[in-house]
Amino acid sequence: MTNHHEPPSPAPRLSPRARLGAWVTRETTGGMLLIGAAAIALIWANSPIRDAYSALTETVLGPAALHLDLSLGTWAADGLLAIFFFVVGIELKHEFVAGGLRDVKQAGVPILAAVGGMAVPAGIYAAVVVLAGEPAALSGWAIPAATDIAFALAVLAVFGRGLPTAIRTFLLTLAVMDDLLAIVVIAIFYTDELKLQYLAASLVVIAVFAVLVRMRRMRWWLLLPLALLAWALMHEAGIHATIAGVLLGLTVPALLRHGEQHSRTHQLEDRVKPISAGIALPVFAFFSAGVSLVGGEGIAAVLAQPVVPAIVLGLVLGKVVGVLGVTFLVTRLSPLRLPDRIGVRDLLPVGLLAGIGFTVALLIAELSFTDETHISGAKAAILIASVLAALLAAIMLRWDASRARSADMNQDGQADTAGTDIGDVDEETGLIDPQQPPSRHSRRGG
Repeated sequence: MTNHHEPPSPAPRLSPRARLGAWVTRETTGGMLLIGAAAIALIWANSPIRDAYSALTETVLGPAALHLDLSLGTWAADGLLAIFFFVVGIELKHEFVAGGLRDVKQAGVPILAAVGGMAVPAGIYAAVVVLAGEPAALSGWAIPAATDIAFALAVLAVFGRGLPTAIRTFLLTLAVMDDLLAIVVIAIFYTDELKLQYLAASLVVIAVFAVLVRMRRMRWWLLLPLALLAWALMHEAGIHATIAGVLLGLTVPALLRHGEQHSRTHQLEDRVKPISAGIALPVFAFFSAGVSLVGGEGIAAVLAQPVVPAIVLGLVLGKVVGVLGVTFLVTRLSPLRLPDRIGVRDLLPVGLLAGIGFTVALLIAELSFTDETHISGAKAAILIASVLAALLAAIMLRWDASRARSADMNQDGQADTAGTDIGDVDEETGLIDPQQPPSRHSRRGG
C-alpha cells in the first residue's frame, strides 16, 4: 500500500563550492562583507599608520603602453566595480524583459524618480553654497546626485526583511539610472576630452559581445576577452568605465533560448555574482571608504566649509524630496503607476537609501575641485551623509515592515499580484525557501 503521507524528499546536497557561492551571494552576507571592509578602511585611514593606507591606495599597477597604469584605488573603482555593474545590468535586463518592469507604466516611475532624485539635490547644493557666499564651490553641484548601489542594497538586505522584493527592484532601477545619469554628467561637464573614436570602438565590441552571447553555445574564451576589451576602450574614451559593465549586462538575453532550462541572464548571474559579492564589492569598499578626517587643517576646518552642509542636505534631504515628490506627481498626473505591492510610504526609506553616496560621489568630488581643502570637505560630507542616510533608512525600513499592507498598495484599482519578500530565502542555498508559510510569498495585505 502506498503511503500518501510520506515526507517530501530532501533537496539534493550542494557541493562545497556551490554552498560557498550561495552563502556569499546572500545580500545579508554580501552587505556585512561590504560594511566590514568599509569600516576597516575608515579605521585604518584615520589611524597613526594612515600613511600606509594612502601608499597602498596610490600604488600604481598596469601597462603604461595601454594607458592602464592605474592606482589600486582606481582599479577598484573603475575595474572591479564594473563586475558589479555587469551583474546589475543582467538583473535589470531580466526585470525589463521577464520581470516586474516589463510594464512600461511601472518601469517609468523609478526612472523618472531617479531624475528627480538627481535634480533636487543638485539644486539644494547650489542654493546652499551661493547663500553661504562661496559661489566658487558651484563646480561640485553634481556630487550629491549619485547613489551608491552596493551600499544601498546592502542596507536594504539587512534591515528590509519582510518587505516586498519589488522594493529592491525599484531601488535597483532608480540607483542604476541615478548613477548612469551621473556618469553622463561626468562625461559632459567633468571630462576634459571625450575620445569619440574609442567610445565608438567600445560600442562595436559590445555589439559583437551581444551577438556571441546569443549563440547556441556561450564561448567563454571569446566573451571574457571581449568584455575586457570593451571596458578598456570605454576607459580610454574618458567615460567612467563601469558603464561598459552595465551595457554588457543589458545585452544578455533574458528569455529561454536553444532549449535551455535556464535563461542566459540566470546562467551568467549564477557564475559572476559570487565574484561580485565576495571579491569585487568588498575590495572596492576597502579602497573607496578610507576617507581621512584627521591631519591637515583639522576636522573643524574641514567641516566648516559650506560644501559640507550643501552635500549633506543634498543627499539626505534632497534625495527624499526628489524621489517622493516626482513619484507623487507622476502617479497622480499620468498613467504611470508604482509596481504591485509598493506604496508611496515605501519610498520614504527608498529615498533615504538613495542618499547613500559613495562611488560616483567620491569620484565627482575629486573631479570638482583642485584644492585639497575642498576635496577633504566634500569627502567628509559624503561620508557623514551616507552614514546618516543609512541609519535613518534602517529605522524607516523596520517601521515600514512593521505596518500592515493593503491589498492594493500601488493604488491602481486592482489587487496586487503575489510576490516574495526580502529575506524569504533558504539559509543554506540562498533560494526561495519552499517551507516558508505561503503568506510570506503571496500575501496581498494585512
